[in-house]
Amino acid sequence: MNNDLLNILSNSNKDIDNQKLMDYLSGKLSDQEKHEVEMWMVDNDFENEAVEGLQQMAGNKKLEGYVDQLNKELHQYIRQKKERREKRRINNNFWVYVSIAFVLIIIILAYMVISRL
Repeated sequence: MNNDLLNILSNSNKDIDNQKLMDYLSGKLSDQEKHEVEMWMVDNDFENEAVEGLQQMAGNKKLEGYVDQLNKELHQYIRQKKERREKRRINNNFWVYVSIAFVLIIIILAYMVISRL
């Protein structure tokens, strides 16, 4: 199976091998291995729902396309989030400098007022 298909599953779980999960979806596992995956899915409701949804998709080519599309959308979302964070960081630095300048002006004015007394 194409290694790019496993990108979406990277770091998703530690209990089961991602390749084994993809082989389960394509029907390449032995009966014992199928039983092992099914027992794991009984204990994990979220993963069980995800596997059932993927099983309903018709054809392996559609599944590969869907996984590729999810990977692209995930990378795009992460990139956009990172760009927004970078923009916020620049704006925050501007306000920090303005605040420092304001405090320094107040200190200088206070010193001038006190020194006249």
